[in-house]
Parts: sequence; C-alpha cells; structure tokens
Amino acid sequence: MSDTYDLAVIGGGSGGLACAQRAAEYGARVILMEPARLGGTCVNVGCVPKKIMWNASSLADGMRDAVEYGFQIGGDIAHDWTSLKCKRDAYILRLNEIYERNLNSRKVELLRAAARFTGPHKLEAGGRSIDAAHIVIATGGRPLVPPIPGGELGITSDEFFELEERPQRIAVVGSGYVAVELGGVFAALGSKVTLVLRGATLLKDFDAMLGEAVLRHFVEAGVEILSTGHPAELKRAADHTLELNLRDGRKLNSLDAVLWAIGRVPRFQNLHLQAAGVEHDMHGYIKTDPFQATNVSGVYAIGDVSGRIALTPVAIAAGRRLSDRLFGGQPGRYLDYENVPTVIFSHPPVGTVGLSESKARERHGDAVQVFNSKFVPLYRSMTSHKPLTEMKLVTVGPEQRIVGLHVVGPGADEMLQGFAVAVRMGATKRDFDDTVAIHPTSAEELVTMK
Repeated sequence: MSDTYDLAVIGGGSGGLACAQRAAEYGARVILMEPARLGGTCVNVGCVPKKIMWNASSLADGMRDAVEYGFQIGGDIAHDWTSLKCKRDAYILRLNEIYERNLNSRKVELLRAAARFTGPHKLEAGGRSIDAAHIVIATGGRPLVPPIPGGELGITSDEFFELEERPQRIAVVGSGYVAVELGGVFAALGSKVTLVLRGATLLKDFDAMLGEAVLRHFVEAGVEILSTGHPAELKRAADHTLELNLRDGRKLNSLDAVLWAIGRVPRFQNLHLQAAGVEHDMHGYIKTDPFQATNVSGVYAIGDVSGRIALTPVAIAAGRRLSDRLFGGQPGRYLDYENVPTVIFSHPPVGTVGLSESKARERHGDAVQVFNSKFVPLYRSMTSHKPLTEMKLVTVGPEQRIVGLHVVGPGADEMLQGFAVAVRMGATKRDFDDTVAIHPTSAEELVTMK
C-alpha cells in the first residue's frame, strides 16, 4: 500500500523547507524526506556558519585598526579557533532543531530517509511507498574535488567547517565565491594564504571591476597569488605536510591544508530520475521551465539542482512561489531570475545586482552609459592602510535606467538590499540624483555620482 500526499518534497535544505511549509500553510498534505541535518548547505556548511567566520575575521581586522583609533591593544592578536568552532557548531545545532519544530508546527511530515523515484509520481523512502500529485526535487549540490592524483588529500568547503585548528599555511584553489570568502577568512585570522587561480583574476562571472578590486585587496593583505595555475598532483610529504604540484612545474610546499573551491555539481545521483523520466542537461542539472516544472507533469526542481542562480534566497523564493501557484490559487506565480542581488563576503565585502558592464553592452550596445567612483572611505581617514571603496552604476537609454549596480568596500553587504529594490523597480540615474544623501556614509556616493 502507498501513502498518498498532495506534495512530496525531496530534500530538507532552504528551498525544500520553504516550499513544504508554504504548501502546508495552504492546507496541503505534505511530506518532506531528508536523511541528513535540516537546513541543507546554507545552514550546515554554507551561508550561516560562513558568515560567523567572516564576522570573526572582520573583528580581527577591526582590532588591528583600533590601535590607530587610539585603543591600547598590547601584543599580537590571538584567536581561539577551536572555541569559536564549538560555539558556532552549537548554534547550528539549535537551528536544526528550530527547523524541525517549524515543520511539526505546520504539520509537515518529516521522513528521515533518502528518497528515490519508482515511477512518475511514485517514490520509495525508508521502506515506504509514497504517491504524490506533486513532487519537488530540492536536493541541492555538492563541492567538486579535482580528479588528480591525491585530490582526496585536500578539503572542500564542507570540511572547512570540520577543521579543529586553523592551518598555518594553506593553498586555496579557485577564484569564485568560496575561494574569495574562505581565503579571506584564513588570511584575516592569521594564516599564510596562497590563492591558486585558473585564470588571471577573481570573480570572473561578475563585473570586471569587482574581481580586479578584490584581487588588489588580497595582494595588499599579503595573500600570495598564483595565476594560470592548474593542479596536477597533491601529495603528502615525509613531514606530513602537503605538496601541491601544478601542470607548469610550479610547486607549493609545506602546506598544512589545500582547499578545493573549484565549483559545485548537482546532487541527484541516487534519485533514479530515469524511473520517472525526468531529464537533465549535459552538466547534470535538472531541466526546468520558468515555473520550475520538469518535462514530467507534476514533477518540479528548485534550488541548486536546477542549475539556476545558486543562492539560498533564490531557492527559498522559488520554493514559496511554486507552492503559491500549486496550492495558493496564484496560477501566474513564479520567480523572476532577473536582478537578483548578491553579496560576496570578502574583505571588504562585495555587493552586486543586475548586469555587469560587459553583459549590458552585449545586450544594449551603445545605449549603455557607465558611472564610476573610487574613494577612500571615512573609516580609513584614521588608518595608515587606505584601500579604496569602488562603485559602478550601469545605465541604459536616454532615461539612464539603472540595469547594474556594483560596490566593493566596507558596508557593501548592508547597503545593497535597499538599492536592489530600486534597481528592480526600474529606477533611473535621475531618481538616484534626486534622492537626498545620508552624510557621511559610503552609500551616499551612489546618489551623488557624476
């Protein structure tokens, strides 16, 4: 006999939880299947614990600056990594428990088991057979390890959160979000960091100004940069340290750790998609239309497994809108993937929304006009180290509609959310110019830029 549900959600990450709970609020009978800790990547090995580590590393930066603001801080700044890890992990466990209580309060059935398809609308999980009118795949992704000799000796972002001690010398291989964020944490807390880049710069999927600025900040912070570096082998030396060999003969010796930050792949290998007839693309991402629907009626995919923008708020928004449409009487409801804001928690942070300058020119040609600003923020008036804050507005047409907004500098993470609303609403450069500035702030530069 099969148990029958209105909605079955495979995966208890941010997207799956949001979708399941919203559907239950509309009165749907919902089951969610997840064998691991609730919250997925974001809560357990991503956004939340990462931000805690970024907060710690930002405090380290602030303590160094405090001396130049007149504070008396004697000796070297010491940090207890192990103590922070214990406190951080305890907080994450509390979040796991909160998520389970939230499911219970909304009467979402939680099945602690992995699910697999046995037919288009049939699943098997934990020895049970489950039928559902609607099935949502929200299984997320996993970090890649390069297929090179000794690749397993390195760690990924998952294992970063298992480190009991901070490595003294580490190589971070990659140039995207994870490499920039975790490399910055290690450097600020005192590790000797080498960034190994496949190309020549960082954050290549973003506006070029952002990658160039972050790279300069890394160099100023004493991070070693190896460009056009392609790992060939990782091996353990006689003294138990690691040696990373690159294809061109360059070597990095005496490493305590190597962190692979070379991308992520969708996690669906054990779902038996073929039993349902669900299609995926050549990269393994499940194909979906704008309404998150797969090629099989009644089967949907949200979050990282769908190959859309791999951000927690995106998965949450997609999951909620899907349930709004299926159970909330909102037939046209779906997530618009244009103008999605995002922040990279580098040192200093990066905020970006909309089109890069190059993408805008590809789409709009000569109708693009760009405004730039570089300045030393007031905070740095009292410090000997004076990294620049940089901003860019990308506009289109005679009305100068803002289609891209990019910031790197202290406070970029917090200032972006409000400006993202303006960009999404179609604000123009004149709208920004007509907004009274808040002084003295860095954000005021976005409404006074010439």
